[in-house]
Order: sequence, then C-alpha cells, then structure tokens
Amino acid sequence: MRATDDPLDAIRRLGECLTVEFKSDKKPLSDRELVAAVVALANTEGGELFLGVEDDGRVTGLHVNHRETAGMAAMIANRTIPPLSVRIDVLEGEAGVQVARICVSKSRQLVSTAEGLLQRRRLLANGRPEAVPFYPHEFLQRQSAMGLADPSAVAIPFLSVEALNPLERHRLREAIRRYGGDVALLPLEDKELDGALGLVTTLDGVRCPTLSGLLMMGREEVLRQHVPAHETAFQVLEGTDVCVNEFFRKPLLQLFEEMERLFAARVTEHEVQIGLFRVPVPNFERRAFREAVVNALVHRDYARLGSVHVRLDDNGLTISNPGGFVEGVTLDNLLVTEPRPRNPLLADISKRIGLAERTGRGIDRIFEGLLRYGRPSPDYGRSDATSVVLRMSNADSDRDFLEMVIREEDRSSRPLPLDSLIILSRLRRERRLTTVELARSTQKSEQETRSALERLIEAGLLVAHGAARGRTYTLSAGVYRKVGQQADYIRQAGFDPIQQEQMVLRFIQEHGTIRRADVMDLCRTSASQAYHLLNRLKKSGKIIQQGVLRHAVYTRGM
Repeated sequence: MRATDDPLDAIRRLGECLTVEFKSDKKPLSDRELVAAVVALANTEGGELFLGVEDDGRVTGLHVNHRETAGMAAMIANRTIPPLSVRIDVLEGEAGVQVARICVSKSRQLVSTAEGLLQRRRLLANGRPEAVPFYPHEFLQRQSAMGLADPSAVAIPFLSVEALNPLERHRLREAIRRYGGDVALLPLEDKELDGALGLVTTLDGVRCPTLSGLLMMGREEVLRQHVPAHETAFQVLEGTDVCVNEFFRKPLLQLFEEMERLFAARVTEHEVQIGLFRVPVPNFERRAFREAVVNALVHRDYARLGSVHVRLDDNGLTISNPGGFVEGVTLDNLLVTEPRPRNPLLADISKRIGLAERTGRGIDRIFEGLLRYGRPSPDYGRSDATSVVLRMSNADSDRDFLEMVIREEDRSSRPLPLDSLIILSRLRRERRLTTVELARSTQKSEQETRSALERLIEAGLLVAHGAARGRTYTLSAGVYRKVGQQADYIRQAGFDPIQQEQMVLRFIQEHGTIRRADVMDLCRTSASQAYHLLNRLKKSGKIIQQGVLRHAVYTRGM
C-alpha cells in the first residue's frame, strides 16, 4: 500500500490541535482517561479523538480490549453527565494496524465525567493543545459565547444604587438627544429610566445595579474594583515612535466621548468636486469608527482580562477586543448572520440611546465607510478564539470610484446597497470575476449575488460576458470611459467570436497545433466556451482534431 493510500497518513501530517487529540492505547488507555479526553473536546469545540496514535503521530494501534467499539460508545455515554453520544469509526492503516476515530460534537451545555471532572482544551503558546480544569468562573463566559446567557444583565447584589454616578445619568440623557436615541426615555424620572434600560434591577426587594448599569454609570473607583477587565487603550504610533498612549477605566459613555475626541483630532479631510457636489473625503470615516469602537466596547468579554485597543499607525486603524466571535459568527458569514451580541442588554442600551446602529447591523456601516471611498474592505483576518481584531486601511481614496458611486446614488435617489459596493470594489481591483467568486465576497447565495449583478447591469455599471457557469462580469465601457481607461475595458471585455476564431487560426499557423487550455488563455474564456469555439471551427472544417479528451490537439484544416 502506498503512503498516499494510508487513511491515517493525513492524520499524522495534521498533528494534534484544538479539535484533534491523539491517545496511545498500548497499555491500554484507562476508561477514566478516555472519558476525560472526550469531555474536554465536548466542552471546547468538539472534534476527533484518535485512539491508538502516539503524541508524535506514530500509529501503534488499538489494544485488544478496545476492539469492540460499540461497547466503548456505550461506556462513554454511561460515564458522562449529561450522557454524550459519540460516533466511533475504525480506521485501518498499513500492515492492518487499527485506530479508533471517536467523533465528539461540541456540547451546548457543560459536560462532566460521572466522577464530576470538568475539563476543556486550550492551546499553549507553542500551538500544542492541552486539557485543563474548567473552573466555575468560566461557566458564564462559555454560555455567553454560545448565546445561552447574558452576563451584562447579571445583578451585582453587594452593591447599591449609590455605586452609580448621577452625572453619568445626565450624560446618558444628553447622548439620547445628540445621537438620536429613543426620545420616549427622556421624560422618565431617574428611577424609571434606570429600570427601563435595565441599568438597575431589584433583588430580594433591594435595588442594585446590573453589570450594564455599572459599565454605563458606575463611579470610576467602583469600576476599577468590581470590573477589573474594563480597560481601554488609545494609541497613536508614527513608525516605531509612540505619540499617544492613553489608558481609561471610565464609564462607557464618558469613555466613548474621550475616544471620539482623541480620534477627531487626527481626522483630516479634503474636498473633491464631483459634478455639482463638493464631497468631503476623510482619511477615516467617522461613522465607521464610531460603530467599530462601540462594537468593541459592547461585545467584548468582560470576564476575560485584557484591554480594548484602539491604535492608529502609518497603515491605518486597528481596533481589538478580548473575546472571539460568539457562537455561530465566522469570517465567512460576518455580513449576513443575524446579530448575536455577547452582552445582549448592553447592546440594547447602546442602540436605545442612539450610540449603535439600531438594526444591529453596525458591521454594514463599517464596510460602507471604507468601500464607498474606494478603499480596501475592513479586515477581520487576525481574529481568533480569544479576540476580535479589526483592521481599517487609511489608503488614499479612489476618486474615480467615489465619483461612480455618487453619480449612481444621485441617479437612483438612494444609497448603493452594501453588496453592490462590494461587487464594484472587487471588480475595480480585480477587473473580471465570476458569480461564484463575487458570492464569496458578498457572503450571499449565488442567486442573491446574481440578482445584485443584474441590477448593476441595468444601471449601466457592469457588463456580462459569456453564459451559464462560465459567465463573467467586468465594469462597463461607460465606467472605463469616464475614468479614461478605454483600453482597459477592451482588454477585459475580450473579443467577439469572429476575432476569437481568427486568433485561434493565427496561433495554429504560428505554432502548428493548439490545445483547449491554449484557447482559454489566448481568448480569456472558460473551459466550456473554449470547447464550443473549437467545436465550431471543427464543424466548419477550419481545424482538425487529433486525439481525445485531455490529449486532444487541433491542427489547421484543409
């Protein structure tokens, strides 16, 4: 058997990670250790446990005691609370050596062994995984990440309402007026306002602040003592020189105002004339900054130590916060998934006072704030399980792209939708793309993306080339003409069928033969379009096919 035929070869190459565990079974492995390893996987991200593989990836096989895998699955279910259902497959490698693959699903509730052992997995600094105890103070953190609990609504019974600063309540009312919040809150008396927003709750007949109340209105010394994780840093770097390095532990509204003040001092604008309009072009869009900072403060994990960092440097703006994306949110669905706040009450308060986007789609504002000026999309690629990191470029704006957006919005009397901005931005940079490629950027289905493409074609901004799965899109001739790049359009649009036929025949004349791959490269067509072009020439007798399928070549006909 070749190494590439060994089903365990890929496992050896992959090695252990957060979702893959190797366990030796030479002794054999005790039931207690096996169940503990399964529990650790279930309490983290789920994954696969390979029994019969050493830590270094060497396959040593199953002990005879573990050859009956049906009994192993029953044993795991009987010795976990609540009972865990696992799937076990037996893989056979070289020389008939067997390994048990135990597939463990991520549990939506905490799981322990029958002896009460709670474990989870984590990665060490060197990237190696390990199982560690799951402590009680981490329970709420996990439930919050999975959307099963709201830590921001938890009452703090050992504090009274005296821990709240009345001046912050006045600041909150002013914020409602300034940011266009829920004006129905303004006539309420202080006690009613606290209750309506969930800043204060009653516990055993005594009024006490919630975590949200403390974060919004708490006295600074109380915040330092009772919410030690609450800290925000604002930094400005010029090269490697630190120009500003401020740390804050203030209530959220006061903190946000400080962030805005420091940020506004570093925003520069220049105006461009587009038709009858004079359009300001900032180096950073204020609304995008506001939404990004509010997201970091509202959705951070307040049970995890670490600061929210706002950093301006030569390349742009970086905003990071402790706590990864909540359950169900990934880089691949960030734009389309339903809002899933880690701190629902705190998120609701920020929306009701007007600080955050009321629809919960502040992420759209962040993308629009960059794309409409022709800048690269926001980058969340450095985010991981422990933090969300947003990078916003301060690259020079693309005036031609901005002019195209503004003229289209003026013509249609409405803002361009985000998916249209994403499509236009990608085609501006990459020239020619398929529906499938564009759907990955919009994060919508191919059908929805195709509908957005058709609307842009009707608006005269795009042109489609080809048909069916081979259909591609470019910016229209009118768009290229307005930016003085007519030749670029001709290169991207390709050639008509007669031109393509002449190019193929000229290629054969120069080189003797041509293959379908040559036609695809020469005429910039898909495999299907190249096939039909060659078939058309063959039927007309202009070329002759020699060989079949991938070995086919074509020569000049009689």
